[in-house]
Amino acid sequence: MAKLGIIPARYASTRFPGKPLIDIAGKSMIQRVYEQACSSSSLDKVVIATDDQRIISEVKRFGGEYALTRSDHQSGTDRCAEVAEQFQGFEVIINIQGDEPYIDPVQIDLLSSCFADPAVKLATLVKKIIDKDELFNQNIPKVVLNHRQQAIYFSRHTIPFLRNTEQENWLQAHQFYKHIGIYGYTAETLLQITRLKPSALELAESLEQLRWIENGYEIQTRITQMESVAVDTPEDLEKIMKMKGN
Repeated sequence: MAKLGIIPARYASTRFPGKPLIDIAGKSMIQRVYEQACSSSSLDKVVIATDDQRIISEVKRFGGEYALTRSDHQSGTDRCAEVAEQFQGFEVIINIQGDEPYIDPVQIDLLSSCFADPAVKLATLVKKIIDKDELFNQNIPKVVLNHRQQAIYFSRHTIPFLRNTEQENWLQAHQFYKHIGIYGYTAETLLQITRLKPSALELAESLEQLRWIENGYEIQTRITQMESVAVDTPEDLEKIMKMKGN
């Protein structure tokens, strides 16, 4: 089953414009993401998807592969769908976040392993929550799983609500999960979900995966022990530089 890794990369980030091109210890962020993705043993090809000539120039400089996309996409998923149509012959598409310069290739391989089951059409990663601050942080999407480790709901709110337990004891009373934002889709499913209209739950929570659930799609998950640091702001960049000792 041929797998294509796609890294959506936008220049016009609201909180950190031009972040794919920022220097991280001598390499641009987009180069670091690309090299990490290429180290995955499960991907047959990796492509950077962008609408910006400055990013294309940088990708050419370090010898990466890229695809020029439209500039009006509302999400990375939509950008991936356009690229998937350009690159025929790949049965599975892995959508890799372009702002995680030190993503571990093992994460990509773990997600890819979901598609060993031919019934899986959509997949993502989750991680156990062990910290109280994360549990009640509305910027961290939470996930509820069924007994088959399929995601049945995502929310920025802490779910499930433990009715008969004091909040300070929630972590001891129940296992909560947070979403790790890397997606896999069969090529056919990717094209299908990008044709769906925004749903009520998606608009309420501002989480696109709820659109898929509302339309009856099953989302398989794998539980990971690892988590990459995303660079969303200049402050995140400072944090990651300190972590890596730069």
